[in-house]
Amino acid sequence: MAAPRAFVWTRRVVLTALTAFALVPVYVMLSSSLKSLGEVQGRFDWIPHALTLRPYVDIWHTVPLARYFVNSLIVSGSSMLCSVAVAIFAAYAVSRYRFRGRRLFTVTVLSTQMFPGILFLLPLFLLYVNIGDATGIALYGSRGGLILTYLTFSLPFSIWMLAGYFDSIPRDLDEAALTDGCGPLGALFRVVIPAAVPGIVAVGVYAFMTAWGEVLFASVMTNDTTRTLAVGLEGYATQNDVYWNQVMAASLVVSVPVVAGFLLLQRYLVAGLTAGAVK
Repeated sequence: MAAPRAFVWTRRVVLTALTAFALVPVYVMLSSSLKSLGEVQGRFDWIPHALTLRPYVDIWHTVPLARYFVNSLIVSGSSMLCSVAVAIFAAYAVSRYRFRGRRLFTVTVLSTQMFPGILFLLPLFLLYVNIGDATGIALYGSRGGLILTYLTFSLPFSIWMLAGYFDSIPRDLDEAALTDGCGPLGALFRVVIPAAVPGIVAVGVYAFMTAWGEVLFASVMTNDTTRTLAVGLEGYATQNDVYWNQVMAASLVVSVPVVAGFLLLQRYLVAGLTAGAVK
């Protein structure tokens, strides 16, 4: 049965409006990044009068963008790997075993998502400073401290989503692996993980994106050496001027890894989020 004509046209209009709403800001960023600073600061024109790639060259010299890029890659990549590794074991235990406090653990994990991040900023800051003073382990102002901070936010959701995905995998597969001589870890690595690739990818993408674009904790927990991209973009604003064309160019460059990763892993991400949401 064909859809009513009015519904078809309404859907087209709504989808066109949503597409324009999403793409117009991207076009403004792109066009502004190809203008000179004087043109950007003047009256806005949809089409640049004189295209220039100079902002894409200057962004690496105005601020140490390459160093910020490396810091973000290290922090986001490490946070993703640690989050996935811990979440796999924790979610497998929650999904496959019945133990005392299991329900309390699950509720506690989910309840941490209710609190805003600003609530933990001062306690974590004081905790890192006191640990550094007592043990000499530099957590404040280091990449390691920032990775631990991001784990506190990405792990609860990662565990919950992976546990739901593991629940969707038949237990018969585990039992067949155990019958063939595998232990619990063997069943996890040889059967469950290969079957849960979409869910694991979804968790990894979520953890990476959470760390990549985070500003609040990165602005407090880092210094000039460990600063990440999200905070480093502030360097294009000085006391005398704001280099808007370079801000737009740097924002596009910063978005490339996330957009490329999302496009490459899109089918796994959608499958993982759907299965986790259903369970």
